Amino acid sequence: MTEIIDVVSAILILIGSIFIFISSIGLIKMPDIYMRMSATTKATTLGVGSILFGTALYFEEVGILTRAIIIIIFLLLTAPIGAHLIGRAAYFDGIPLWNKSIINELEGSFNPIEHVLYSEKFGSDEKVSFPRDQTEHNSD
Repeated sequence: MTEIIDVVSAILILIGSIFIFISSIGLIKMPDIYMRMSATTKATTLGVGSILFGTALYFEEVGILTRAIIIIIFLLLTAPIGAHLIGRAAYFDGIPLWNKSIINELEGSFNPIEHVLYSEKFGSDEKVSFPRDQTEHNSD
């Protein structure tokens, strides 16, 4: 039984290493920061999770398994949020999309003067009320 667990553990660690390798290739090959971030976040999270799970299986201890599961949950919760915030900051800072990008879902929704993102398109014919405008009216 121990040999089977060792083989499964080795396979999981190998799969995790492959995902991390693919992530590093994506980091080099992707054309803009948004695609690089997407490739690295997803593949690295899956790769590290697989390596941690393989390591926990190898040691066959409840303490190590618990820590590995906690780390995996922490990675699954924080990596997408961190990538989203970095991408959002990059977009708001004006880092351009790849010139062959088809969709820019935030185009027209960000007010660069106010640094506010609206759910509606900014600059359309409709009047968009800004939070600072509302506070100025309230102070009068």
